[in-house]
Amino acid sequence: MNDLLSIVSHFLTKGTPVSVEPLGAGLINDTYRVKTAEEDAPDYVLQRINTAIFTDVDMLQRNIVAVTDHIRRKLREAGEGDIGRKTLTVVAADGGKTYRREGDNYWRMTEFIPRAKTFDIVNADYSQRAGLAFGRFEAMLADIPEMPGEIIPDFHNMEFRLRQLSDAVEADAAGRVKGVRDILGEVERRAKDMCVAERLHREGVLPKRVCHCDTKVNNIMFDEDGSVLCVIDLDTVMPNYIFSDYGDFLRSAANTGLEDDPNLENVSFNMDIFRAFTRGYIESACSFLLPVETDHLPYAAALFPYMQCVRFLTDYINGDTYYKTQYELHNLVRTRAQLRLLQSAEEHAGEMRAFVESCL
Repeated sequence: MNDLLSIVSHFLTKGTPVSVEPLGAGLINDTYRVKTAEEDAPDYVLQRINTAIFTDVDMLQRNIVAVTDHIRRKLREAGEGDIGRKTLTVVAADGGKTYRREGDNYWRMTEFIPRAKTFDIVNADYSQRAGLAFGRFEAMLADIPEMPGEIIPDFHNMEFRLRQLSDAVEADAAGRVKGVRDILGEVERRAKDMCVAERLHREGVLPKRVCHCDTKVNNIMFDEDGSVLCVIDLDTVMPNYIFSDYGDFLRSAANTGLEDDPNLENVSFNMDIFRAFTRGYIESACSFLLPVETDHLPYAAALFPYMQCVRFLTDYINGDTYYKTQYELHNLVRTRAQLRLLQSAEEHAGEMRAFVESCL
C-alpha cells in the first residue's frame, strides 16, 4: 500500500490520502479506491493504465479531459446541480499532466463518485435507462469543438475486420480453413451489405460522432434511487458511427444465450431488450440524429453480431492468438453463437424498422 500511496502523492488531491484498496473487477486497468482522512474531502479512484491496449497515453487522457470538460459545461448551461456526480472529474498530477509515469507503468486519478452504484442486470428497465444514458452522452458531445483522437484505430471498422479475415484465410496458419468453409460462405454472402457504413461515410452522407464504443450497462453510474448519474469508463471514447454505441449494446444485452453458448437453441435476439433500449436511445439522441442514422439502426443491430463473428472466426483460423480460450474449439463455438445471433436479428429486421419509425 505504501508504494501506491507514494504514487497518489504525485496527484493534486484534496484532503489526506490514508489508504488504497482494490476496487471492482475491471478486465483492462488495475483500479483502486483511495480513501482520505477528512469527511469533507473526496475519495479518489487510482488506475494503472493498460498500455498494451492504450499505447498513446497522452491522447487517451486528452480525450477523456476534453469529453468530461465539455459535458461539465453542458450541465452548467442547463442549470443542473450535483455536477461532480454527473461526469467524471480528472485529477491533475504534479508534473502538469493528468497522469504519472512510474517506471514502465502509467497512473491516473479521478474523483470517486459517492452514493453511486453500477449494475450488471440486463432487463428491459435497465436497457431503457442505458439507452437514455448513452443517447444523452452522445447528444451532449454532438457539438464538441474538436473531435477526440482515434485511440484504437479501426476498432469498429467492418472493412478492416474483413481484411483481417481474408489475410487469415490466405495464411491458414493453423490449418483450420477447410473446416469452416460453411461459415466463411455465410460471412462472404453478407460482406457487401455489412460494409454500408464505411461506404456512406466516404460518400459524405454518414458522419462520425463522439461515441463511447463500449456500451455496457455496467459502464453507467446510477444514483441510489436508480436514476442515471453518468457514463463511465471513457477509455474507448473516439470518433465513430453511432451504430457502434447502439449495435454493440444490443449484441451483448439482447442475446438470450451466452456469447460462447454451445447450444445454439439458447441463442436468439431479444426484441423486448431491443425495444426498451431503442426507445430510450432515440428519446435522448433524437436532437442530433440524422435520417440516415435512424434508418440504419436495424442494420446496426445485425452489424455487431456479424463483426464479432468475423473477429472470433479470424482468431480461430489464426490459431487462437488474440482472445483467451478455455478449450481447443472455444473460438469456433463463439463464432457459431454470434452467427446464430446475427441470423435471429435478421429475422426481426422488419419488426425493428417498424418500431424505430414508431419512436421518431
